[in-house]
Amino acid sequence: MARAIKLARRGWGQVAPNPLVGTVLLKDGQVIAEGYHAGFGKPHAELAALAACGAPEGATCVVNLEPCTHAGKTPPCTDALVSAGVKRVVFGVRDPHPDARGGADRLRQSGVEVEEGLLREEAAALNAPFLWAHARPERPFIALKVATSLDGLLADQGGQSKWISGTEAREFVHWLRAGFDAIAVGRRTVEVDDPLLTVRGPVEPRVPPSRVVISRSGMLRRNRQVVRTAKEIPTIVVTSSHMRDQTEADLAKTGVTVLGADGMEEVAAALRQAGVQSVLVEGGGSLAGALLEAHLVDRIYWIQAPLWLGVGVPAFGDREGMPLENTIRWAVTERRGLGQDTLLVVDRELCLPGS
Repeated sequence: MARAIKLARRGWGQVAPNPLVGTVLLKDGQVIAEGYHAGFGKPHAELAALAACGAPEGATCVVNLEPCTHAGKTPPCTDALVSAGVKRVVFGVRDPHPDARGGADRLRQSGVEVEEGLLREEAAALNAPFLWAHARPERPFIALKVATSLDGLLADQGGQSKWISGTEAREFVHWLRAGFDAIAVGRRTVEVDDPLLTVRGPVEPRVPPSRVVISRSGMLRRNRQVVRTAKEIPTIVVTSSHMRDQTEADLAKTGVTVLGADGMEEVAAALRQAGVQSVLVEGGGSLAGALLEAHLVDRIYWIQAPLWLGVGVPAFGDREGMPLENTIRWAVTERRGLGQDTLLVVDRELCLPGS
């Protein structure tokens, strides 16, 4: 199953809105074929593995997501597994999609032995944006990405943040961006850093993420990169409802889409209505703090650099304290090095369909 999850990651940035899926076929304890979902509209992982296998009869299929029952751009994986004579299917987490779910029951009805829940939490973490899209259709899956010093600062006391993290960490961020529908920042980040917010790395996403700027005032200079390139790359500005008309007038003919929303819950709902199912929030600290206060953050990608700043810009804004007994413990889904930096990935809650 760990190998299936690793294979599934190869589809990062290519399969959305479909999930990431990898498959390993075993016979007599030996791997006889592997496959993964390489891109939207391409064969699903189970079909890819079966196509690479000369004799699948009696094999065990290990897959991180419940095989689908949906006949769309590809035939149902359940039917293919049954036709191939697969004896046993082991999967990690159930598929919540209303058109695709139910594969376990169909396989059992066809005489296939089915085991579910192997590495369930790891499988759920892998496809968190997909799972939450069905569990929380009212808003996107929201992840924060922060790169800080050891003392949790985004920038030094003069506002300088380039570069706290190293080359490997910045390369990881470009890979990360490729798997999200949108990249969001606050107005101050746009004004101070003038980021382009595009994917510039080895993974070229099938659909480039939109850029989102959240600004209550709506004030955004036309010479900022996200505005100047809005006709080439979809760009959304979310402002207060009473500033929407003025912001549209200020940014007329730039290609920017303007949405009006009051409060973080409305911002999230407006983005979902605009078709955004997952968003990576990259700055700044005040925006991150506001989303955390509103309990809208589902995941944090925290890159820590081995340096101390002492005084500077806090990663999560100015927040009120909370007694230890009232806090929740987030689920750690990944820890690893990125050159000299360290990546910590935590989820506020794992989405476990069928639980």
